[in-house]
Amino acid sequence: MLGSISGCTVSSVIDQGFVCHNCGQRHEGLPFSYGAPAPAYWRDDLNSDERSVLEDEICIIQAQHYFVRARLVIPVLDADADFEWGVWVSLSGTNFSRMLDLWTAPGREQEPAYFGWLSTELTAYPIETLNLKTEVHTEQVGTRPHIVIEPTDHPLAVEQRSGISVKRVQEIAELLLHPEN
Repeated sequence: MLGSISGCTVSSVIDQGFVCHNCGQRHEGLPFSYGAPAPAYWRDDLNSDERSVLEDEICIIQAQHYFVRARLVIPVLDADADFEWGVWVSLSGTNFSRMLDLWTAPGREQEPAYFGWLSTELTAYPIETLNLKTEVHTEQVGTRPHIVIEPTDHPLAVEQRSGISVKRVQEIAELLLHPEN
């Protein structure tokens, strides 16, 4: 499913294995990063729409909706690495144009944060994640922007603020890679 982490890609794996509670088997490596290939709003029929484009880092839907790929970083308190969700965030047309204007400009990380709406459904959370308010922070050229979720009591916002454990990283792996039938 495009735009949903249930159809995720695994980006990075830490060398510690785990026994999956869902399938009962030992898996080598624990994924610390997952990414969605498209915003939740992308549909396959948009591939033939000349006003729509899906690229590795940007997406435009019917020349009206603008998205950028970003990193949602969560500290892992008992590991030497952070956990990352590869997500899509919608931007206003003005902010999207500004971000594209600065795409290869040195110093772009000095740009103020842009407002955005989280446009990826993270199925590892019991409450919907679509349309959470975010700040999109531009990074140095060659690095994807990162987002900060509005500080609310949503479980994703709490995890980003407070951090998670390796045990939670394993729970996420089990939910996404080996879901119960």
